[in-house]
Amino acid sequence: MSRPDAAAAATDVLARAAGLPPLVTAVVHPCDEPSLAGVIAARDRGLIAPILIGPEDKIRRAAAETGLDLAGLPIDPVPHSHAAAARAVELVRRAEARAIMKGSLHTDELLAEVVRRDTGLRTARRISHVFVLQVPGYDRLLFVTDGAVNIDPCLEEKADIVQNAIDLACALGVARPRVAILSAVETVTSKLRSTLDAAALCKMADRGQITGGLLDGPLAFDNAVSPEAARTKGIISEVAGRADILVAPDLESGNILAKQFGHFSGATAGGIVLGARVPVILSSRADSLASRVLSAAVAVIFASAPPAAMR
Repeated sequence: MSRPDAAAAATDVLARAAGLPPLVTAVVHPCDEPSLAGVIAARDRGLIAPILIGPEDKIRRAAAETGLDLAGLPIDPVPHSHAAAARAVELVRRAEARAIMKGSLHTDELLAEVVRRDTGLRTARRISHVFVLQVPGYDRLLFVTDGAVNIDPCLEEKADIVQNAIDLACALGVARPRVAILSAVETVTSKLRSTLDAAALCKMADRGQITGGLLDGPLAFDNAVSPEAARTKGIISEVAGRADILVAPDLESGNILAKQFGHFSGATAGGIVLGARVPVILSSRADSLASRVLSAAVAVIFASAPPAAMR
């Protein structure tokens, strides 16, 4: 069966999310124009019902300086960004919010509260980030993980990273997503740990330790996304050349890979953190308005039917 092109797939994500109730979202320290503009755009599309958390004077000043209208947006005043992160987690724990959105604070500051052992939002899964990319010329949504949270994940952590990405792809309508475990080469060698991890992850999937997707690896980037490259290398695989999910060996390679799609390929990239009790919308300060709206839409769909391990 043929798949829709990437633009149609992304439009479908927005349309599906718009058909769901607005997601009550704790917005942490939205004290600059990009974060406030993203909140308002997602609110206006009916995706989220935001609660702005942070120093009220800073939030209102940022809105006034950029001409943004905060009418109808509740503000929960706290003195600083750290208190805003803690308050957002508290609202989730009290079932007063069903998602968290990063504003103008550092990612580490927000996620430190999310993963805190005593008062955080931990589940049985390790948290990880997934980029959801609409890439011109690629005939489906592309998922890249993990380019934002786990710096140098071990094998067990990679298993959670893969499972989180599979769960997200399935939630967005990809039946049995094809998962390419990336390395620099497509053969297993003890000289490259990423190839050993890739082989082990594929065997873990064979044994039911990772479910819902079809894994192959190690695969180099070209033979993961290009059927021609896969044929040239003589790779016979249901994943090679048509991957839905690209699993990077580490944060640096994942981050570089995802961001080059945006800057060199004109891709629109949304992204959320999974593995906590609720999705965390983790936008970069440089993200476009379209990326922020796509991230919100992804979170809305995922929150509507999260896997049992994240409830």
